Amino acid sequence: MGNRLSKIYTRTGDDGSTGLGDGSRVAKDSARVSAYGTIDEANCAIGVLLAAPVPDPIRELLTRIQHQLFDLGGELCIPGHAAIHDADVDALEHALDGYNADLPPLKEFILPGGGEAAARCHLARTIVRRAERETVTLSRLETVRPQPLRYLNRLSDLLFVLSRVLARASGAGEVTWNHERR
Repeated sequence: MGNRLSKIYTRTGDDGSTGLGDGSRVAKDSARVSAYGTIDEANCAIGVLLAAPVPDPIRELLTRIQHQLFDLGGELCIPGHAAIHDADVDALEHALDGYNADLPPLKEFILPGGGEAAARCHLARTIVRRAERETVTLSRLETVRPQPLRYLNRLSDLLFVLSRVLARASGAGEVTWNHERR
């Protein structure tokens, strides 16, 4: 484990740069910082979701995912570091298959909503999608292993399925898009 911060401000970022995990410095608006910053934002959104009532198995799954997102942010903060592996992606796929198995097939687009937890889950999903896009941008500029991209893609899919599960569990049900409303 690296050094613990005893003093929060260092003034070293006042020039618009920040330190990476390997000690190098980059601009705060670099593609790398944007990618791992949005992963941090996604982790926070999952924390906001977990502040709402959710079934214990989903709570445990999302807590594990929060730890993995912290690992993923670390992987992107330390060039050349590997923290997300094929087994992590496989675990998301397993959870995705399990939760999706009991849901009816989609016939309409779903609007974000369906109760507090489901709405929060939809928000987390969209932030994960942005993290994925920003990680793709980073991968066009620097080397990024394929596992982080696959992980983010599966995670957004899982959060979509969990939002459907949470909407049904809340009793609010899914809100479908009415394309003939006019």
